[in-house]
Amino acid sequence: MDRERTERPMEPGLVQSVDRAARILELLSEQPAMGVSEVSRELGVHRSTAFRLLATLEARNLVEQVDVRGDYRLGLGVLRMAGALTARSDLTRDAQACCDEMAGRLNETMNVSIFDADAAVTITQASGDQMIGVARQYVGQRVPLHATSTGKLLLAHAGLSEQQRVLTAPLERFTASTIVEPAQLAAELERVRERGWATAVAEWEEGTNAVAVPVRGAGGAVIAALSVTAPSYRLPESGFEDVVAALREGADDLGARSGYLRPESAAH
Repeated sequence: MDRERTERPMEPGLVQSVDRAARILELLSEQPAMGVSEVSRELGVHRSTAFRLLATLEARNLVEQVDVRGDYRLGLGVLRMAGALTARSDLTRDAQACCDEMAGRLNETMNVSIFDADAAVTITQASGDQMIGVARQYVGQRVPLHATSTGKLLLAHAGLSEQQRVLTAPLERFTASTIVEPAQLAAELERVRERGWATAVAEWEEGTNAVAVPVRGAGGAVIAALSVTAPSYRLPESGFEDVVAALREGADDLGARSGYLRPESAAH
């Protein structure tokens, strides 16, 4: 019988079983394959514990058995996760190029944001050379879904459960124009879906307006939002539709790099 070895100290607050499973994945990334006994020795746990951890990872396709000897190696599930991370990295790189181009074209602050649970997260930003512009740096910031153009755009195309969670939670007021009534927000989201773009008129910051359009990926799903933000006197409501036309060109170019094929392109 294999004898348990003393485990390495674990940081307070960590879940032991998850920590052990993560360590197995690290071990298998360092060598081609390992048997149950080897894993148990490395973790300092009983062989039966190592087997249960490996079986759980195998059920999720994160590890797989190499042959009848019972050795394990990393599974295809890890490859899929790595592919998702690479895709996100590619999106960030392409989004920055898109923002830079659109900032030069519109001479205003451009952002690309993605949906993340209860917020929109800005992944790239570029600014025009206006003397008076948007002072806030948005990259990496979580912005409210109900008070920003990117937030509304992404929420309008999110799942019903995500929408319901936002609509049933208290809506924080940031300015006098912030939508804080669930029924009004629900109607706004429907309007966003119908016209295909979203706005924020001094709803998060006084004197600042924003317009956002969807960025679609392979299959047509909305994967991000491209927006322009500017002082309200340079981006009045009367000029929103003209800005939308330019934004859509940029969003379509960015989407094409992510595998989106516009219907008219498919027809040709």
